[in-house]
Amino acid sequence: MTHAPLPGPIDPPARLLMGPGPISAYPSVLRAMSAPLVGQYDPFMTATMNETQELYRGVWATDNDATVLVDGTSRAGIEAALVSLVRPGERVLVPVFGRFGHLLAEIAERAMAEVHTIEAEWGQVFTVAAIEEAIVRVRPHVLAIVQGDTSTTMNQPLDELGAICARHGVLFYTDATASLGGNDFEADAWGLDVATAGLQKCLGGPSGSSPITLSPRAVDVVASRKKIEAGIREDGDPEAADFVRSNYLDLGQILDYWGPRRLNHHTEATSMLYGARECARLLLAEGRAAVVERHRLAGAAMLAGVQAAGLTVFGDVAHKMNNVVAVEIPDGVPGDAARGALLDDFGVEIGTSFGPLHGRVWRIGTMGYNARQDAVLTTLAALDVVLHRFGATVRPGEGVAAAADVYRSA
Repeated sequence: MTHAPLPGPIDPPARLLMGPGPISAYPSVLRAMSAPLVGQYDPFMTATMNETQELYRGVWATDNDATVLVDGTSRAGIEAALVSLVRPGERVLVPVFGRFGHLLAEIAERAMAEVHTIEAEWGQVFTVAAIEEAIVRVRPHVLAIVQGDTSTTMNQPLDELGAICARHGVLFYTDATASLGGNDFEADAWGLDVATAGLQKCLGGPSGSSPITLSPRAVDVVASRKKIEAGIREDGDPEAADFVRSNYLDLGQILDYWGPRRLNHHTEATSMLYGARECARLLLAEGRAAVVERHRLAGAAMLAGVQAAGLTVFGDVAHKMNNVVAVEIPDGVPGDAARGALLDDFGVEIGTSFGPLHGRVWRIGTMGYNARQDAVLTTLAALDVVLHRFGATVRPGEGVAAAADVYRSA
């Protein structure tokens, strides 16, 4: 029996990831992830977990003690939140304004919730009045809403929703995967009960760890559904009849793992912990407001650049996230072939979109490590060449010049 030769060491090509995520990680995050492993209860490990919790309290702008990481991609954090908060049959209201609102509804449905949705046209966001009207009509247990939906690039305002949810006795959850770090986010000031994110967007790390924060009110709900698995259960541990129906994503056990009890629920993904810690450390070292401003500036430069080049921007620009812009693919340009040319000839990756926008728009991200001037200008210059090659009517050099002007003015 013959076997194929063994592959060589992993050796990825050089890429500038300027799509909607994942993005190029900060070099120090990658270095952190190569640090030596220690045992999961080594004093260094538990101290690092404690440090990471405190760092993410700063990232989320919260005093919540229950601020931890869920091991898994950002979707693991979403699912942990919904499956732990929602009992079968309880109502969940999901305002959908893009693909990831549909995802929240899908996950809530799989948690056996009674899911109600309202929908806004892709490229728009909801008014506060529309959300409150739906809350009054549906009377949900949880309002689950995306802050920044990369499928449409829209950034849903959240600052007034917490007070509305509190007034109507509704838990307020948001998925901030695409927005945290690059756009304003104030967990406590906005009245969030639960928020989840991932590392692979504005936080500048790899996918694989999901920061989450829970208010005391949310922790009470999770605790009321607590069941410790056999083999590590102790006398007196609660065993709720309506326990969380996931073991791995049971926030009750995850919080006990991160808390003083150090419940042996799972083995922490040590290298991801190191990376997540470095993402948060970098953000706070630069300053939350400074990082948001850097994303705003990079996004403004990219927006000015694509508009000056003659491309049409999709959606309500007034509610666009700082960190990603969607542009209409020019008539006659094969969208996937042009993206392929950008990648093959320049090593620059941009994204397409989903659903009704698939094949209609490109999504260009400016986030995390790549929210910087040289990355913006390089992407616009490469796009200029590729569009010209495929016969699009563009204004050569004007996109790069307009983006450079935004940076000079700053």
